[in-house]
This record gives sequence, C-alpha cells and structure tokens, in this order.
Amino acid sequence: MHFQEFLPIVASAHGHEVDRVIYWVHLFIFLLFIGWSLYFVVALFKFRKKKNPKANYEGVHSHVSTVVEVGVVLFEAVLLIGFSIPFWAKNVTALPRGAEVIEVRVNAEQFAWNIHYPGLDGIFGKTDLKFFDKESNPMGLDPNDPAGIDDVTTINQLHLPVDKTALITLTSRDVIHSFFLPVMRVKQDVIPGMRIPIWFTPIKKGSWEIACAQLCGLGHYRMRGFLTVQSLEEFKAWLEKESTPRSDNEVHDAFWN
Repeated sequence: MHFQEFLPIVASAHGHEVDRVIYWVHLFIFLLFIGWSLYFVVALFKFRKKKNPKANYEGVHSHVSTVVEVGVVLFEAVLLIGFSIPFWAKNVTALPRGAEVIEVRVNAEQFAWNIHYPGLDGIFGKTDLKFFDKESNPMGLDPNDPAGIDDVTTINQLHLPVDKTALITLTSRDVIHSFFLPVMRVKQDVIPGMRIPIWFTPIKKGSWEIACAQLCGLGHYRMRGFLTVQSLEEFKAWLEKESTPRSDNEVHDAFWN
C-alpha cells in the first residue's frame, strides 16, 4: 500500500516506508486530538460551577485515565520498535557497498553545494586544503594525483542514474547545513568536522531542487542545488563529457553494465 496523498511525489525506493510512518504518526495525533477535545467538552459540562457549587476533595476513582495512558505508551512503542528502529537499521545504519554503488561527495559551504564525482575510473583523487581555491578548485583536488585527473566537480548540480544506489558523503566547510531532498525523503544535517554518509536509490527520472533546511546565514535563502536523475546511458554520457579519462582500460565499468 502506498501512502502518497498530500505529500510530495516519491522518487526513491525507501520513500513509501517514510510516508507510512508519517501517516501513522499523524493518525495517532489526530485520534489524540479528538480524544482530548471530547474530554475537554465533557469536563466543561460535567464540572461546571452550577452543578458543582462545592469543591470535591475525594478525586476521581476511575482508572480510565490509566488505561488511556497505557494505550498511548503501547502505540508509541509500536511506532518505535515496529517501524522506526527497523527502518533505521535497514536504511541508515546498513550502508550499501559494492561496485554498482554510485559514490559522490558533497561539501556544503555558505551558500552552495560543492559536488565531487570519482570520474569514470570510480576512484576519488586525493584532496588537500593547500590546493583549495574557491573558484578553480573548490574541493581541493591534488593535481599531482593520477587518480584525480578524471574526477568531476560541480557546484549545485547533482547528477545520478535512475535505479542505482547512490552513497553520498556529506561534509561542511563552515557552519551547520542540512541536505534536504523532499522527493527522495532524505534530510540530513551537515556538521563541520564530520563525514556523514546518506544513501538512497532513485526510482524516477526528473529534476528536483536540493534545499538547505538549516538556517546557515544571511544568504541561506539562495543555497539551492538541483538533482537530475537520468538514465544510466545519459548519466554516463554526462560524466564522460565532464571528465577526462586517463585511458580506455582504466574506465570503471561495474555500474555501466
């Protein structure tokens, strides 16, 4: 069963699982709202001054409130143990590995997303702060490292192939940012000094906005990137156009097959 009504389209393999939890939580909150609203109306009527001119110091003898509290705890336990913990173990803790995983590095700064691809050989070149240049080398690629010759860097442009798992490593150059892709149901704070991996599998082709969901300064409003999900052939053609492969026999073919 898909839970997509009233939410953005789902463009990732795990998106429907997130939507399911969202709907269950909102259903529970709605039931609590109805219950507390009814209790409020009953309390106003039953304990009005006209009917109760004198205070009653005996208190309530019914155990209905205890039953309700136990029910709330049980429902929250189901959400946590039945949905949240298994989802976290499956989609957050268990990072994907293998030759077919598309690895990308995203370095956030005020106010842009710097994106680094390993190129056609599938190997990231070395980086060092001493090679950093905001305009010509925003990722600090070592020009003397042969593995980095075909690496591709972009600003605010993330390209991924459809139906291939993407493993993205997030870092920040300055302050806390938040990498937010609503259609992929992905949202992760990017914290200075930490390398934070996220992963998802796009299942729809298209172009969507990458937002920063954490107030990161006066220019926060213009920190917008764009995700383009395309076919494997289109992604390969784009990567070939942007990179300079060292030689035909060093091209990493695992995820082109």
